[in-house]
Amino acid sequence: MGHALCVCSRGTVIIDNKRYLFIQKLGEGFLLEPHLGKVSAKWEGHPTHHQEISLGPSHVGDDHGPLLTPLAHSGFSYVDLVEGLHDGHFYALKRILCHEQQDREEAQREADMHRLFNHPNILRLVAYCLRERGAKHEAWLLLPFFKRGTLWNEIERLKDKGNFLTEDQILWLLLGICRGLEAIHAKAFLSRDAHRDLKPTNILLGDEGQPVLMDLACIHVEGSRQALTLQDWAAQRCTISYRAPELFSVPSHCVIDERTDVWSLGCVLYAMMFGEGPYDMVFQKGDSVALAVQNQLSIPQSPRHSSALRQLLNSMMTVDPHQRPHIPLLLSQLEALQPPAPGQHTTQI
Repeated sequence: MGHALCVCSRGTVIIDNKRYLFIQKLGEGFLLEPHLGKVSAKWEGHPTHHQEISLGPSHVGDDHGPLLTPLAHSGFSYVDLVEGLHDGHFYALKRILCHEQQDREEAQREADMHRLFNHPNILRLVAYCLRERGAKHEAWLLLPFFKRGTLWNEIERLKDKGNFLTEDQILWLLLGICRGLEAIHAKAFLSRDAHRDLKPTNILLGDEGQPVLMDLACIHVEGSRQALTLQDWAAQRCTISYRAPELFSVPSHCVIDERTDVWSLGCVLYAMMFGEGPYDMVFQKGDSVALAVQNQLSIPQSPRHSSALRQLLNSMMTVDPHQRPHIPLLLSQLEALQPPAPGQHTTQI
């Protein structure tokens, strides 16, 4: 699926026999919000209305193709806002820079991972293709566009107003995130797979505020045989302030499983509770995150949070991975903590 791609005119491409227009100038409803060296964005208006703001080129265009404007970018990929001319819908086009064969294989694996799932809490793949750019390649993943942006956007928006997510909202969001992770972990032949880069900027919010996992940069874990490979992979691909302690120095004789995601999920929970990740400031000050995560996290006291929520966070942030709960146990605990059903009061954000 998705191997047919051609550039038909400056600013448009065809993927799977459908034409898409690159949006190069966006209206005033387009919000840019930087976080830890990356740029994420959300759309709140139609690009043909209001004053136009040029975001600048991504510098990967050429005379034979569109000059692309990134919606977001990192060291490995760009995300562009495109419009399907066949349906008028907006999509996010993720372009992964592939310098070598291993990069192409990882991009293919990410696309394959998306195709495995039809789940409300996991981002679906619309189309995939690989494009040559001279001696290099770009893997293109066409994905649904979420106008509400990411969980981090919501946390920042509330912080700017001096507010935080309520505990009911946190529990509802955490339940959806856990259900997405459970689906990833539960695949029979992926029983020891993990997401490996779980963080607020990799969690989208749907129209009803439901969390949707994206950037499925999963890796298969087989213990000691892949210790060094996993350690190198984590150093390159996992955000340092959300990386589990066992991924900083992987022992030769170890069993690393999906509970690495539980640590990252704990960091996400902390960010929802306090407006920043537990190790964001450690990283920003230039201190060693690798050393900081070796000590049990001290959770600030706050009247906003129940003792049950604090206990849940504490269990997820246990340094020893074998003492952390598995996702099914977390799900049962979260379901027991959920507020009354909609109609009595709502937890949507």
